[in-house]
Amino acid sequence: MSGVWVWVEQHDGQAASVSWEAVGLARTLADGLGEPVTALVFGMNAAALAQEAIQRGADNALVCEDETLAAFRLEPYASLLSGLAQERQPDVILAGATTRGSDIMGAAAVDLKAGLIAGAVGAELSDGRIVATVPVYSGKLMSKVTIPEGSPQMLTIRNRAFAALEPDAGRSGEVETVAPVLPEDEIMSKVVGFEAAEGEISLTDAAIIVSGGRGVGGPEGFEPLQELCDVLGAALGASRAAVDAGWISYEHQVGQTGKTVSPDLYIACGISGAVQHQAGMRTSKVIVAINKDPEAPIFKLAHYGVVDDLFKVVPALTQAFRERLGK
Repeated sequence: MSGVWVWVEQHDGQAASVSWEAVGLARTLADGLGEPVTALVFGMNAAALAQEAIQRGADNALVCEDETLAAFRLEPYASLLSGLAQERQPDVILAGATTRGSDIMGAAAVDLKAGLIAGAVGAELSDGRIVATVPVYSGKLMSKVTIPEGSPQMLTIRNRAFAALEPDAGRSGEVETVAPVLPEDEIMSKVVGFEAAEGEISLTDAAIIVSGGRGVGGPEGFEPLQELCDVLGAALGASRAAVDAGWISYEHQVGQTGKTVSPDLYIACGISGAVQHQAGMRTSKVIVAINKDPEAPIFKLAHYGVVDDLFKVVPALTQAFRERLGK
């Protein structure tokens, strides 16, 4: 059996958006190879998500809803993926470059003795092999990477780097149930529970991000940024300097030691633009920088720049967007 496989990441029955982006990429690659797309869905609500994967471009799906897969744990998930791949020999396996996607793909690559390209922002075919575009040197350069021989070719993709296909209710495909590989007594890790941040937009999924840096001056400096986020439906980000100063929590950090994001719009407020920060946001579609220092490195990366006090510019932007959007 050949084909292009996609691991569909899900939590509590909800698929990660990057998984649908991976299905969209898989459809493009499979069409070029003349092969089918197979979605792999493990855990809660797997059968329903498999149907959605087919509507979004997959030809068929392999599902497993066993209790051992109810919550993500590396051992049962990676063992199942590796076992299926050894048995059915796909040509390509894709997943999102999330924490879980990186875990399962890395472990499976070791089991399969396969090449793995991590964090791709572009991919194409050349003589039947994938040529991926991957940021290197903190995002300063883009490298073309390929796995010259062997199967499967394994690839993780960054959030929002590829387009997901719109669901087509008219598509249909076979959904096959497969058995788990590891019994519960052979799984060392246990999931006790989860603590979810409520009412916040995920940085990695956000179409718009407003970030603050050292220039916000303190915790209260994020208040006007949050107001702008509320009007735009944006996520609130931060530089490492602001996080290290204790002005905002780490989950908001964008950069080499924080989250890597690719929104449609990134508004950097009071951020000088160190290389480490640029590494986490330079693939944003449009970058707007607001900074009093005209020599700030962020202006070399930005598509639009405003040299002024962010505490004048941000409230003015908020008011303008509020009027334009009727909020």
